[in-house]
Amino acid sequence: MKDTFIPSKNFINKKWYLIDAENQTLGRLATKISRVLIGKEKAMYTPFLDTGDYIIVINAEKISLSGKKEKQKIYRNHSGRPGGMRTETLEKLRERRPEKIIEHAVKGMLPKGPLGRKLYTNLKVYKGEQHPHDAQTPELLKL
Repeated sequence: MKDTFIPSKNFINKKWYLIDAENQTLGRLATKISRVLIGKEKAMYTPFLDTGDYIIVINAEKISLSGKKEKQKIYRNHSGRPGGMRTETLEKLRERRPEKIIEHAVKGMLPKGPLGRKLYTNLKVYKGEQHPHDAQTPELLKL
């Protein structure tokens, strides 16, 4: 009887990928990012291990959305206190913190629990072309 192969940390090789979000649709981009973060694109994918790669997203402010989402999509945040809910439209969030739009979309597609929180730390999102990860030599990922 054969045993199932479970990769250890020695077998898992993590790569760094760079994604340009300019003119990309938010939902489609978020699904591709989440699949790479989880590691579903790899042959040694294991549901309960971090076998995914690192993702760097640039030009977060140039993401595109369809329809009237720019004015109608609402992001909610609650402090936990009575009357502590704050709402913000996508249009205002894009002006204030455009990275948060992509981070929020990807976080919702990751598994819930400790593994999902660990995978979320492998995502780096920046507005503009500049990022501080040149030393990792990320390879460009075409979507």
